[in-house]
Amino acid sequence: MARNIVLGVTGSIAAYKAASLVRLLVEQGDDVTVVMTSAACEFVAPLTFKTLSRNKVYVEAFDPSADWKPEHIALAEKADLVIVAPATANTLAKMRYGIADNLLSSFLLAVKSPIVVAPAMNDAMWENPATQENVAALVKRGVKVVQPGGGMLACGSVGKGRMASPEEIIAASC
Repeated sequence: MARNIVLGVTGSIAAYKAASLVRLLVEQGDDVTVVMTSAACEFVAPLTFKTLSRNKVYVEAFDPSADWKPEHIALAEKADLVIVAPATANTLAKMRYGIADNLLSSFLLAVKSPIVVAPAMNDAMWENPATQENVAALVKRGVKVVQPGGGMLACGSVGKGRMASPEEIIAASC
């Protein structure tokens, strides 16, 4: 059964993996709408996601071409499932504390469907007690966390913080 999936893409080098995630979701018949943070646009262009999803990509909270209903509310009502991949430490903290200062974080406050996050960050950031407390609080609220993998990270460190593979994220989203 096809699902309406909203994919949140945040500002991490792992954003390039989100393109493969969109492609795989579309191939299995899901309708994917992408919401990017402005920082994510520094890593991957919205056109990449528009081409792969065949849907408009949302970045700005106040899109001048928007219908009468605010974008974050319309997207929240449409979503059967939300995936945030990559999920930065910043976004995880915003989710925990209900900070709504961009389109993605506002949407995440409004959505009632299941949420899956795939963290991606430097190993020290991942291991930081603040991040671990934020993740634990989100898990307690029912957010599913696809644990990051270990290995060589983009910053040159070796440790846990690499975003899970698109296949692992899809398996966790079923």
